[in-house]
Amino acid sequence: MSKRVLIITYYWPPSAGSGVQRWLKFAKYLPDFGWEPVIFTPENPDFELKDESMLKEILPSTEVLKFPIWEPYGLFRKFKKEKLTDTAKVLGKKQKSLTDKAGIWLRANALIPDPRRFWVKPSVGFLTDLIEKGQFDAIITTGPPHSLHLIGLQLKRKTGITWLADFRDPWSKWEFLDTLPMMKWVRKKHETLEKEVLKESDAIITISPTFQKDFEILSGRKVHLLTNGFDTTDLPENWDDLQTSSDGIEILYTGVIDAIRNPIPFLEALKATFEKTGKDVTLRFVGKVSENVTATIKSDPWFHNQVRLEGYVSHKEVFSFYQKAHLQLLILTDTKNAQGNIPGKLFEYMATGRPILALGDPNGDSAKILNDSNCGKVFRHDDSRGIEDFLRDFKPQMEYKTSLNLEKYSRKNLSLQLAQLLDVQTNSIS
Repeated sequence: MSKRVLIITYYWPPSAGSGVQRWLKFAKYLPDFGWEPVIFTPENPDFELKDESMLKEILPSTEVLKFPIWEPYGLFRKFKKEKLTDTAKVLGKKQKSLTDKAGIWLRANALIPDPRRFWVKPSVGFLTDLIEKGQFDAIITTGPPHSLHLIGLQLKRKTGITWLADFRDPWSKWEFLDTLPMMKWVRKKHETLEKEVLKESDAIITISPTFQKDFEILSGRKVHLLTNGFDTTDLPENWDDLQTSSDGIEILYTGVIDAIRNPIPFLEALKATFEKTGKDVTLRFVGKVSENVTATIKSDPWFHNQVRLEGYVSHKEVFSFYQKAHLQLLILTDTKNAQGNIPGKLFEYMATGRPILALGDPNGDSAKILNDSNCGKVFRHDDSRGIEDFLRDFKPQMEYKTSLNLEKYSRKNLSLQLAQLLDVQTNSIS
């Protein structure tokens, strides 16, 4: 008989992004290994990017509990009298109004650990009754937002249920916190809350070896590594038969371009390599691109002709772009947490069979995966010479022979590992 695990997540379809796919895929494959997932998620979450096609990936048998959430963003928008659909853009503004600065200060110092904190108390009240009635054998919280771990913490204290805390990003050492005008006592509060979660959860999970090591130092205990991965069923059935065009070079980037993912060094290297050759080269950005980068592309005649801003498309539609690509561009963060940055799309890139050029830490976790698998090469953001040499020598017909069994990164295999961890934890508690 299957056991039931309650997965507490802010991001769930129709929300888009790697954080959604991580737990959507776990929920898809856990039933194969004796665990029935039940999703607990906000009824009215505040996010901009949506992918309605992701709703089709939810198994009909998956129970989804939706519970109302109140978030302060609505008040902020009303006060500013503007339709700001993406609150993160406030941080990226070069010129911030007094209202912007006040909102950022309040976000940093009054909303601890984050604006979703108001969901904690009512959620705990709602879920405690279900847990005490024996509806679940374990719970999992995933953050960010890290306030969701406080739901797990309080449920653990109230009911004693087996609790796994999944960290997709660091908490007190998260680079995002460094962008906020945070008072020292607030930073200490984050550290205190984090220590309580790390101490009282039955198991800690994270996505990269660097984050794993950091959390082990913070917690003084074993931390489990469960990376993101790829789902073989996402690939079109005739994927192996698809061929890219031999005319010119098609380079593809998918995902977000924001303040911590800077494509300008690659753009400059691309221009330096091909501007005077007359070679047909096209770079496509599929996804959200920051206003600053968009302005740079539109203001330069060569970029304007060679770079295509495709905008956001559904996850399913992304594969039509993969099919045409000769080379895939991966831009990793150039920040404090860069070494542990393994974006979910890395594994999808690898599964497509197209070579990868990445900008990031050559000694980071993503670089190790690419080097070990022979799937691509990582250059420092400032290594313009190395990037140009790679592009100059690149041939559209180049293929790589991976030396790594990519099946270890399949969503199904990762779900097996999660199920085994749940088995161990629930058996040890009982």
